[in-house]
Amino acid sequence: MKALALLPASLLLSACMVGQVAKTAVDVATLPVKAVSAGVDAATTSQSEADEKRGRELRKADEERGRQARLMQQRCREGRPLAGDICPLQRPR
Repeated sequence: MKALALLPASLLLSACMVGQVAKTAVDVATLPVKAVSAGVDAATTSQSEADEKRGRELRKADEERGRQARLMQQRCREGRPLAGDICPLQRPR
């Protein structure tokens, strides 16, 4: 009687084991594909990513130009322009 009770349990256990082995085999087989695709994604840049990067670069350059222009205006107001500064003619007071 004990042997009959163990038979269904062993069949269920072996079915679970086969399912786990199959899942592991699929995971092992797909691992190189996942690794390569992750590497390709990291190495390549999409068009939208390139556009975003270019936009950030342009905004940063524009901010720097604005900062330099403000510094030039300040130097001109204070009467201490650098050689490359383009200062408007100051009217006498």
